[in-house]
Amino acid sequence: QVHLVESGGGVVQPGGSLTLSCAASGFTDFTFSDYAMNWYRQAPGGQREFVAAITRAGDNTIYGDSVKGRFTISRDNAKNEMYLQMSSLKLGGTGVYYCNGVRGSRGCWGQGAQVTVSS
Repeated sequence: QVHLVESGGGVVQPGGSLTLSCAASGFTDFTFSDYAMNWYRQAPGGQREFVAAITRAGDNTIYGDSVKGRFTISRDNAKNEMYLQMSSLKLGGTGVYYCNGVRGSRGCWGQGAQVTVSS
């Protein structure tokens, strides 16, 4: 069973930067590079929303409108890791950030990392 673990969350001031990591493990019949990967976030009291996505090879990315130009998603298939570099963070960036892996119709989620943007 694929296991995803997020790390790197914390408290940051508005305008600051933070990088999240997602470490993947537990692969048997498939590898990390067989999974398209995504980041989602859920603000307090809100619904989970899409943040960014990256293809299996890491050669294409897409972003939610609210983070375009400020966030960068990347992955290292040799390390089984994915990253989210966040800059110019806004107060609205507070929430739990989730790592998500998708292969065909199957998906898996991490437990989430808390990011708090506060002055």
